[in-house]
Amino acid sequence: MSTQASVAYASPHRLIQMLMEGAFERIAVAKGCIQRQDIPGKGEQIGKAIDIIGGLRDGLNQDAGGEIVANLDALYDYMQRRLVEANLRSDVATLDEVADLLRPIKEAWDAIGEAPNAKDSPTATDAPA
Repeated sequence: MSTQASVAYASPHRLIQMLMEGAFERIAVAKGCIQRQDIPGKGEQIGKAIDIIGGLRDGLNQDAGGEIVANLDALYDYMQRRLVEANLRSDVATLDEVADLLRPIKEAWDAIGEAPNAKDSPTATDAPA
């Protein structure tokens, strides 16, 4: 199934998972670009990762999320700034830092989807991570 078809039929929960997977993929490809000294490719991939993290930020429900949403918003902002720095410095360690920050969020989000009755839970679709 194509990515467009996957998006068209995905639940809101799955869309967030797909965004996070895309961020990890872009970060990994950017690391390879740095190692190959592919500067244009690095910039493109990090730019896409920044956009994906921005999409995660935009999806936060500021009205319903309280402190958790405020903390996630601040963390996503930090990740975006670190990605900019990684791009400027061609710094693989900073890319790893961002991936390490995003990983537990994705693991928690994945666990929500695996929980019994997760599809009936308003938090599984109404409060993207």
